[in-house]
Amino acid sequence: MTTTDTSTDRHPDGTDPNLAVDAALPVEPVVAAALETSDKVASHLHPGGSFEVEDHPVPTGREEVWRFTPMRRIQPMFEPRPTDDAEGDPAAEYELSLPEGVRQGVLAPGQAPRGTVLVPADRPAAIASAQVSEALHLVVPAELELAEPIRIGVTGRGAGRRANAHYVVEAGAHSRATLVLHHRGSAEHNGNLEVVVGDGASLTVISIQDWDDDAIHTGQHEARVGRDASYQHIAVSFGGDVVRLQSNVSYASVGGRAELLGLYFVDSGQHIEHRLFVDHNTPRSESNVDYRGALQGAGAHSVWIGDVLIRKAAEGIDTYESNRNLVLTDGCRADSVPNLEIETGEIAGAGHAATTGRFDDEQLFYLRSRGIDETEARRLVVHGFFADIIRRIGIPEVEQLLLSAVERELAVTVGTPALTA
Repeated sequence: MTTTDTSTDRHPDGTDPNLAVDAALPVEPVVAAALETSDKVASHLHPGGSFEVEDHPVPTGREEVWRFTPMRRIQPMFEPRPTDDAEGDPAAEYELSLPEGVRQGVLAPGQAPRGTVLVPADRPAAIASAQVSEALHLVVPAELELAEPIRIGVTGRGAGRRANAHYVVEAGAHSRATLVLHHRGSAEHNGNLEVVVGDGASLTVISIQDWDDDAIHTGQHEARVGRDASYQHIAVSFGGDVVRLQSNVSYASVGGRAELLGLYFVDSGQHIEHRLFVDHNTPRSESNVDYRGALQGAGAHSVWIGDVLIRKAAEGIDTYESNRNLVLTDGCRADSVPNLEIETGEIAGAGHAATTGRFDDEQLFYLRSRGIDETEARRLVVHGFFADIIRRIGIPEVEQLLLSAVERELAVTVGTPALTA
């Protein structure tokens, strides 16, 4: 029987040497027989997907997975639409920067590895899958360690214009790479990202939603993590009218590690929604989820849904998920729903936590008692709130981009930094 755990206790961080595995050895037959694949998802929040658009009825908003989403504003994303206008002018421009050694190609629907990891979970994802005839396919060869990130830039060219995208990224065994996916401009963007992390590989994906105020963005990011591999997904959402991003992870073998991090700043009238699903379908895997957001202005609405499924076969796993929200003004709403679905008691640790609150008066008092004026003190508190996420990115120009974005947002309600001599 599936139970929901509401505890916030967990096993301390760090690898248990008793659970160490040899990457050179094949998966033990007993373990291989116990692996549960993603096509047998038992989660009540994540029913089985389909590549057929008509298998996904247009939602009404009464469904559990859509009940927080503003249906009227996101309605255009439920209908297939061409990405080019009558003159063949595309709705978005795409820029690709590849470090030396990375291979590039295209994949048609049904051409592996496309479709082997990502099965559309909703109607917009199915539309993107069906309407992208040539998915961008990027391969980081085995053993290759990239000093520079792979960069994909998406610039929307007009409100109300549809931009569909599908990317497939493979990180070969024991490779190390970072992918930066940066969205800007204005469009109705519908994007799928399919990730295969090979055995012993380390891959970081940074998805930045820095849209204009009239953009709509729906997306499904799906990753499968190999034996003793590491996967980090960082979602950063500042712009757009409505942003709804799904970030999902499953495991191909034992010893995989996944870290899902997020940072968002929601302004007046904005709706930013992040939905996460970690499918612990193998033994001795790890996951850590940490999302933090700030809200300001009337009608600012954030949604964070975190779901971790621990299957019967997933013995010895360790997982924790956390969401923190900082409310800067009146009139905001933050919905935060952490879930644990546990089918075995043989786990190393599992827990979750969610908080929503205003400025910490004690922190403000401490800073002001040391001669810092109130505006500067409030800025410092917000920067400190986000700093732990930003410092884990590891790419200086991206970190500076996010710090500058935080400053722009703070200027709306908190004020600009004081001039220094």
